[in-house]
Amino acid sequence: MESTSSVRTAAHPAIRPLAALGITALLLSACGTADPEAPEPDATEEIPGQQLEEHEVPEATGPAENVPEEDEDEETEQDLEPYGYLDQQAVSAGNELAVDAAEETFEAGGNAVDAAVAASFAIATVEPVASGIGGGGSVILAGPEGEPVFYDYREVVNNDGQIPETDIGIPGFVAGMGQLHQDYGELDWEQVLAPSIELAEEGFEVTEYHAERINTGSGPEYLAENEAYSPDGAPLQAGDTLIQPELAETMLRLADAGWEDLYTGELADSLAAQVKGVDTESLADYEVITAEPVTGEVGDYQVVSAAPALPGAALIQMLQVAEAQGAAEAEPGSAAYIDAMSQAWAVGEGTIRTDLGDPNFVDVPVEELTDPEANAQIEVDAQGGVVPRTPDEEGNTTHLVVVDENGLMVSMTNTVTDFWGSGVAVDGYFMNNALYRFQDIDSPANQPEPGRRSVTWSNPTMVLDDQGRPVLGIGTPGGIQIVPTTGHVLAQWIFSGKDLQAAVEAPRFRGDADTMRLEMGQPAEVIAELEEMGWSYEESEPGQWGSIQSLEIDYETGEIIGADDPRRDGAHRIID
Repeated sequence: MESTSSVRTAAHPAIRPLAALGITALLLSACGTADPEAPEPDATEEIPGQQLEEHEVPEATGPAENVPEEDEDEETEQDLEPYGYLDQQAVSAGNELAVDAAEETFEAGGNAVDAAVAASFAIATVEPVASGIGGGGSVILAGPEGEPVFYDYREVVNNDGQIPETDIGIPGFVAGMGQLHQDYGELDWEQVLAPSIELAEEGFEVTEYHAERINTGSGPEYLAENEAYSPDGAPLQAGDTLIQPELAETMLRLADAGWEDLYTGELADSLAAQVKGVDTESLADYEVITAEPVTGEVGDYQVVSAAPALPGAALIQMLQVAEAQGAAEAEPGSAAYIDAMSQAWAVGEGTIRTDLGDPNFVDVPVEELTDPEANAQIEVDAQGGVVPRTPDEEGNTTHLVVVDENGLMVSMTNTVTDFWGSGVAVDGYFMNNALYRFQDIDSPANQPEPGRRSVTWSNPTMVLDDQGRPVLGIGTPGGIQIVPTTGHVLAQWIFSGKDLQAAVEAPRFRGDADTMRLEMGQPAEVIAELEEMGWSYEESEPGQWGSIQSLEIDYETGEIIGADDPRRDGAHRIID
C-alpha cells in the first residue's frame, strides 16, 4: 500500500530496536539462538518513505542453565528453539475487557507487542473517553537483553503550523499501533484488531466509571447528538449496552486496508473532509518517532522513562532530588516523606515547564537533567512555587503494561488529552485536543510549528535491575498528577522495598506552591505535621489521582506480580 508516513530517529539516535528483523529475531538473539527463517535486513519489505537501518543484534546468554550447548560443526534443531525467561505472561490495563483482548491474543500465539496493540484498540473501544483512533501515545519496549526502545506517536501540528480552535492535532495512535506491529508483531494485523471489532459490533456493558464520564463534565455536551451514546435521546447509564457500528466499520477498514489507510486512504479522506485543521497532506506526512528513552540511576536501579518532549527526564530528576533530600530514609507516607517528595516535584515541574520541548526543534539537556550528582546539589526552597500552576485535572488518558514469557515488557500510554478530547466525533471515534498543551505549557522550548509535538504529562516508565533487565513497568492517567503519582509509587518500591500493591494503594499527594493537595485518607497526624512545616492543604476525591497500571518481574522464580488500583476501572491478569 502506498504511504508517505514514515519512521525516523529523533534527538536520541543510539537505539537498537531491530525494527528490520522483527521481535522474533530479537528474542532468539537474546537466547543465543537464531531463527533460520528470519529475513536478513536487506530482505525486509521496504515501507514507502521509510529508511530502515541495519541494527546491531546484541549478544546475550540468558540464564546459564538454559543456554543450549554450542556445536561449531553442527546446528541441531534443538539449537533453534527459543526458551522462555519466565513461566508466565501478564497484562495490566484500565479495563477488564482490554485485559481479555490481550489474553485472547496471547492464546493465539502473539507476543507482548501483539497483546499490547490488541489491548490498546480494545480499551479505545470500551473507554473512548480517554484514548483512541483520534489521539496518540507513546511506548517503551525492553527485554532481558538489548537496549530499551521508545516510540512517540503523539499528535502533531499540521503542515500549516496553525492550531485550530478545537486544538485538534494530527492523530498518531493508528500509525503507532501499526508501526509497532509491523516492526515487532507476530500475528496477522487482522487477528490483533479482531477483539476490538467484536466489542464495537456486539457491544458491551457500560461500567459505572464510563457512565460517570458520559453523564458529567463535558460528556452531556459532547454526546447529546451522538446516537451510540444517546440512542433514544437519553444518555447511556451504567449497565446499559454500548454498540458502536461506526467505530466497528472504521476498524474493519483498518483491518482490511491496513493501518496506513488513516493516513493515505479512504479513512484519511473522510477525516480531512470532516475535521477542520486536519488535511490529507499533513496526514500523509505524519511520522512515528523512535528514540532512545531517558535513563537515570535511582537507588539500586535504572529508571527508564519517556524521551522529550514527554517528561521522563523530569520524573528521574524528581526521584534523584527526592533521594538526596532524604525521601529514601523517611517512612513512606510520613510528613517528612511527603515534604521531601513534594519539594522534589517542584523541581521536576519546573523542568517540564521551562526546559522540555520537542527535540527535533530544540535542544533538551537530558544528560544534565538526569545526572544524580548534579541533582543531589539542587537546593529546594520550602513551598517554593517556582512555576505557574494549573487547575487540577482528573484521570484522563489510559496506560497498560504487558509482559510475555520471553521477558519482553511493553509500557504504553495512550490518550485523546482531555476526557472526550475535543468532543469532535468522526467515523465513530473522538478527536484529540492535544495542541492546547502549547498554551498550557507556554515556554520558549514549547512553541507550535509544523510537525511539532507538545510537552505534556503522559509518561510510560520502566525500572531495570543491575543486569539491565526490566523488572517493573508502570504508568498512569491523571494529567498533571501523572509524574508525582508515578514518582510516589516508584519511590516506595525502590527506596523502601514496599510491596507493589501497597505502594499503589497508598494515599497520594502533590505539592502546589504552598498548598499540599492530598488524596482523602491521609492520617490526621500527618496533616497536622505538614501544617507545622508551613503547608496549607486541600483534600480531593480518589478519582482525580489517576490509576496506576503496573507489572513486576521476578526472574528468580520466573513469575510476574501485578497490582490493581482501586481508584478506577482496571485489572491485571497473570497467564500461566
